[in-house]
Amino acid sequence: MHKLAKNYHNQRVLIVVLVLIVSAFIQFKVIADDNPGGYGTVTDIDGNVYQTLVIGDQEWMIENLKVTHYRNGDPIFHVTNNSTWGLSSGAYCVYDNTPSNADTYGNLYNWYAVADARGLAPAGWHIPTDDEIKQLEMYLGMSPSQAYNTGYRGTDEGSKLAGRYDLWNNGSLKNDPEFDSSGLSFLPGGFRRIYSGHFNYMGYYSLFWSSTESNSHNAWYRRLYCSSTIVYRGYYNKQNGFSVRCVRSVESQ
Repeated sequence: MHKLAKNYHNQRVLIVVLVLIVSAFIQFKVIADDNPGGYGTVTDIDGNVYQTLVIGDQEWMIENLKVTHYRNGDPIFHVTNNSTWGLSSGAYCVYDNTPSNADTYGNLYNWYAVADARGLAPAGWHIPTDDEIKQLEMYLGMSPSQAYNTGYRGTDEGSKLAGRYDLWNNGSLKNDPEFDSSGLSFLPGGFRRIYSGHFNYMGYYSLFWSSTESNSHNAWYRRLYCSSTIVYRGYYNKQNGFSVRCVRSVESQ
């Protein structure tokens, strides 16, 4: 009888353990279904570590690039004075030449650095094409007809893309309830002008390059503005300094 009782007890313990395992699996599946994206990290050639997020079929950096070397180890030309800015070869700068700005906002790169064959993005990653940014915008709710248009378009996708409430100037972008709901946290890092070399609009605008040319002088980019919930799509001279994000397809992992 003692042996039978012991076996019965062991069976009950086993059943309880199995129930707990199944329950934990179900809870995990519910969480995974509600939050289909996954977080990760990627490290550039300088050793900077960036947080990443899977959205749909894409994995995006959720921080701006701040690398100072191409993927092959060559240094990217660093321009500090205004008169030298406006090159037709790869270059980067830090807003107001203040190192702490790079820690928060990343560097500003001209498009020639984006397109340099030595590689600006970490291994296995790349600068998003114009179409890949459209894919992201449509995943966040923008209609195809809007996504392929130019100028300001969409509804609240700009607010969804933007992040860090404390860094944006007051306006409809950060006051929208969808602010930072994508988790991508694009920042108002401003830009550097082509001709004067002046830095402008930190706190007001987030401007970031695509890797797609419009013509020999211009390339496609996106712009978020503190007073608008939508996203601007246009092209600008390649010699301007904009922020850069990197992406890879989920299938390439």
